[in-house]
Amino acid sequence: MDLIVDDFSQRLARRLLLERDSRGWSLADLAERSGVSKATISKIERAEVSPTAVVLVKLASAFDLTLAGLMLRAEAQSERLSKAAGQPVWRDPDTGYLRRQVFLRPDHPIELVTVEMPARRSVTLPASSYIHIRQLVWVQSGQLSITEGAERHVLGPGDCLGFGPPIDTTFANETDAPCVYVVALARS
Repeated sequence: MDLIVDDFSQRLARRLLLERDSRGWSLADLAERSGVSKATISKIERAEVSPTAVVLVKLASAFDLTLAGLMLRAEAQSERLSKAAGQPVWRDPDTGYLRRQVFLRPDHPIELVTVEMPARRSVTLPASSYIHIRQLVWVQSGQLSITEGAERHVLGPGDCLGFGPPIDTTFANETDAPCVYVVALARS
């Protein structure tokens, strides 16, 4: 799986540079729009570091894309059939969170992602990552705590949560076992 992650990181680095260049933005322009430092963006574009989920969401939002939309562009999928062996996998270097893009096409309104959140880990995503999408989370195994602003939900296997209006959201696995969940997204 590491080879897929490393190969995808290279494609992601090239995609970020292409997105920035196609808009005629300097590193400073992207840094200002995203809130990510120029030095960090430069290292990501050179594939010297793998960005965290939070950094990727900020960069995608600056380009007016969702995280999944940015990853789709990096992967350049065009098939209707998404074979497991070809699904892009990415690991957050900060949390160890493993994200598999199960299905995503630019001409289809629904995206599917599976996430494995390691024990005792969490990630907080900004409201900007939810602006152009509707989302739900369906827990497959383990337990997941989702905090949307001041509202907290604890989900177990089989539980499903539809998200409300865009707000900073924390996904946390507060247990000693991994948690696996499916994220379904629809563009609004």
